[in-house]
Amino acid sequence: MKKWKCVCGYTHDGNDVCEICPKCGAAGSVFTELGETEAILIERSRNTNALHAQLVDLARQIERICEAGIKDALDPGCVDVFEKSLKASYIQMKLSMTEMQGHMGKGKWG
Repeated sequence: MKKWKCVCGYTHDGNDVCEICPKCGAAGSVFTELGETEAILIERSRNTNALHAQLVDLARQIERICEAGIKDALDPGCVDVFEKSLKASYIQMKLSMTEMQGHMGKGKWG
């Protein structure tokens, strides 16, 4: 499937360019058809960004579990594990968010 990029950065997927950009309202005539290499990179970037988004979601889930475990405070060993896991999940979340921010800055979001 072809990919078309609007002057605003929106990427349209389709065999034909769209008539009007859904993001900025520009006419389809301002879209540029992307080459095969660039289109493949966009698909790969979309996949990787989706995986990073899943990691962020999982880190948020771990965060809630750890907070519940800390609040329950069964014993010092459990609290220690939950506190360490909470810190590790925060770092993982920030790593993935930073990587996605880098992708956006390089135009690798698609």
